[in-house]
Formats: sequence, structure tokens, C-alpha cells
Amino acid sequence: MPDSGPVHVIGATGRSGLALCRALAGQGRSFVPVVRDLARWQATGITAPARRADLESDPTTLRAALADATSVVLTAHARHLPAVLAAAPAHARIVALGSTRIFTRWPDAHARGVLHGAQAFARSDRDGVLLHPTMIYGATGEDNVQRLAALMQRLPVLPLPRGGRARVQPIWQGDVTRALIAALNRPWAGPHSLVIAGRDQVTYRDFTRMVARAAGLRPRRVLPVPGTVLIALSRLRLPGLPRITPPEVRRLLEDKIFDIAPMRAQLGFQPRPLEDGLALTFPQPA
Repeated sequence: MPDSGPVHVIGATGRSGLALCRALAGQGRSFVPVVRDLARWQATGITAPARRADLESDPTTLRAALADATSVVLTAHARHLPAVLAAAPAHARIVALGSTRIFTRWPDAHARGVLHGAQAFARSDRDGVLLHPTMIYGATGEDNVQRLAALMQRLPVLPLPRGGRARVQPIWQGDVTRALIAALNRPWAGPHSLVIAGRDQVTYRDFTRMVARAAGLRPRRVLPVPGTVLIALSRLRLPGLPRITPPEVRRLLEDKIFDIAPMRAQLGFQPRPLEDGLALTFPQPA
């Protein structure tokens, strides 16, 4: 490893941050959780003492939390990267999570925030990497595939723009954690950017069928619906149905697939097959 100091994890109570902390604890590697809510961290049951920093209302607390940092992982929103770059010691390596949402044709506030952080990181002279995951599934508390399964439980047919022909490449949470640890273990010269994605590229129609089978449901017939109609319907709050936003509908109209050869070459692992990851996400009773 490039160094043996503790890993400062910003956003340690979030989905990816908590998964990373559990993995580091399992490896016996020292880490410093940096969180906004100390009580929420204590509720996780992980014994590592946390430091408090509020990136929203009091970013000055971050400098104190990172004063002795040699490796910093930002699992909170990448819009906070400028603050992390300003607060972390000059010698500290940075590993951060962005999002492939920056490549969408319909950027929203989330995508613009990631892009702002990515631009700040690219302009810096920091050693490290900004990892851009595709849709993450399988985390504790994650609601991407769970919302889809809940929707299929309530609908006899599944309305999808373009009949669900757009392709997706979801990445399992365990592989996001592996990518973060591999990035920590790799020396980086200057700022880098890297997409991390799942092994399989599937149409969204086939993705819904795989999710249904993993959740113990009958796959739903897909009903092709114009995107404009679904966007209009998404603005309504329909009782008993999960909330779907207009930006989410728009993103169903575009392919979200990426070459994972750079990820395999630089991080040294093959991501888990989608079918296997979904089986772990929806464990069936014995």
C-alpha cells in the first residue's frame, strides 16, 4: 500500500461510506469516520471513534477532522470535493465517488454538483482518483432495485419509455467497495478520473425481468409508453406507488453503458455478474 496511515472516510454513515468502513474494519485496517451526526455513527455498532464535520453548515470543521489525514475517501456527494481539497493536508491522497450521471443529456442538480467537484479535482495537483459509478444496487438501505420490485408488485404491466430498450450497466455495492479499497492501495500521480461499472450490459426491459426473478416475482409485461406521457404522470403522487421523478424517466431514454477495461486494468478486479449481485440483494428464504 502507498502508506499505512488511517483512512479518513467522509460520509461514513452513508450507504457507500458505511460499506467501506465495514470492509476496512474486517481487514483490520485503521480508519477515521468523519460524520455529521455522531449518534448516527454510534448506532452502526462499529467501534472506531468518529470525528464530526458538517460540510453544509460549517465546513471549517472539516479542516480539524482531517488535520492528520494521509488518505481521504469522500463518499458524500462529490459537490463537496472543493471543500475537501481545501481542508485536507497537502500531502493527503484523495479517493472520491462521483457519478456517471455527469454524462447524461439531461443534467439535474445532482449531476451539476458532481461536475463541479470533478472540475475542481481535475484542476488540482492532488494525487488520487475520482471514481464515477453507474447505478449502484445492493447496498443496505439502497432503493433502486427495491423500488423497482415494489413497483412491479403493484402493477400488472410495466410502462417504460421506448419499451425499455435503453441499456444499463448497474454495479453491485460490494464492487464499489472493492473499487474504493483498490484505489486506496494504488499509487496515483496527480488527479485521475475513472468510470466503475458492472460486468453486464442489459436493456432496461431485461433488467426489470432479472430484478423480478431475484425478488421472487413474476416478470411483468412491458408496455411501451411515450416518454412525454410518463414524465407527465411522474409529476402526480399516485397512492400506493413508489415516487418516480421526471429526471429519472428521462434517464430511462438513454443508454448508460461504459467500457470497464480501464477499471479492470487500473483496479485489478472483475465486477460481479448482475444475476449474482441481484441474488445477494434479494436473498430468498430457505
